[in-house]
This record gives sequence, C-alpha cells and structure tokens, in this order.
Amino acid sequence: MSESTNIKPSSILNLVDQVEYADGSVVSRTIIDKKAGTLTLFSFDSGQGLSEHSAPFDALVYILDGEAEVIISGKTYLLKKGEMVIMPAKAPHALKAIRRFKMMLVMIRS
Repeated sequence: MSESTNIKPSSILNLVDQVEYADGSVVSRTIIDKKAGTLTLFSFDSGQGLSEHSAPFDALVYILDGEAEVIISGKTYLLKKGEMVIMPAKAPHALKAIRRFKMMLVMIRS
C-alpha cells in the first residue's frame, strides 16, 4: 500500500505519526519527491520485509519505531529505534521486520 502526501511546507510533523501500521502489510508514504531525491516513510508489520534489490543511489534508513534487520551486501545489521544505516549505491540490500517497525528512507539522486 502506498500513499502520496500533500504536506504543506513549514508544517511541524511527528514523523512516527505520518504512517500507520497495517496487519500483514508494508505501508509507504512519500513526504518529498523531487528531482534531487526522495523522503519516504514506511511501516512494516512483524515478519514483513522487502526482498533483496539494489538502487542506483545511496539511501539512508532511519528507524523511527521498532526493530529491523537490514542486510547490505550479505552482512546483517540489527537496527532499533533511533538508529540509522546508509545503504551504498548499487549494493544489494533487503529489510525485514524483527518486530513491526517504522522507518524513514532518504534517497539522494545526485
């Protein structure tokens, strides 16, 4: 499930509240989508994830709530609320919910 946003500039937001959990699902909400990059919020129910893939640009994952397993180039990282990792461009990576979690994904395209 994906949701676009019409958030007004200069709005004060609590990022955790901008995407809800859904049973058995992954939910996404794009906050910024510009030529230079994107900022997308995700929620993952327990056991849900994204299968291995790669992206042509660096991507930063910041955990807003819960715990996630992030695999980058075959190495596993366990992240919890308040932690982040950078996934390098073209590196294969995957994510899985150890328990349900929310994250912010920032991708810079330049």
